[in-house]
Amino acid sequence: MGIAASELCQHVIRPTLIYLGRHNPSAELFLVAVAASQSALGDELDSQRGHGLYSITGTLHWRLWDDYLAKDPDLASLVRGLASQHAFLTGPDLELTVNLRYSTAIAWLMVEASQIPLPADHDLLGMARIWRQIFQPHGHLKDFTTAWQTSVSPLYQVASAIL
Repeated sequence: MGIAASELCQHVIRPTLIYLGRHNPSAELFLVAVAASQSALGDELDSQRGHGLYSITGTLHWRLWDDYLAKDPDLASLVRGLASQHAFLTGPDLELTVNLRYSTAIAWLMVEASQIPLPADHDLLGMARIWRQIFQPHGHLKDFTTAWQTSVSPLYQVASAIL
């Protein structure tokens, strides 16, 4: 059983983005859609595709650390602060599976490191292309758009009504 999209957004994604100083509503919605398309919001946390909500491979995880976070010690320290003190040292990829805030930070920083700006919220196909480029190179755009429509669209409608 996965996590409710609204609770994932409210209790994991939003606080993590705020902690990193990178909060924006488009990033929240995009990350919920990535989690929905990659792991069905947590129904499948460890698969051949990768680890955790965002199905991040060990290779991508370490590439982010080596090529991006190593160049920004302050940001690296913030991210490391989200990881378990001892478990990270013995099984860093396991943190992607068991630590939702850590995996969310890594997922967002993968987007940031790609230097691809998120398109407007209504540009679903643009977001699907970014998802495929960063998270699922062999994925089908329809997988992302279907996940968006079932998991994110209701959140987006609520957020729009509040604004």
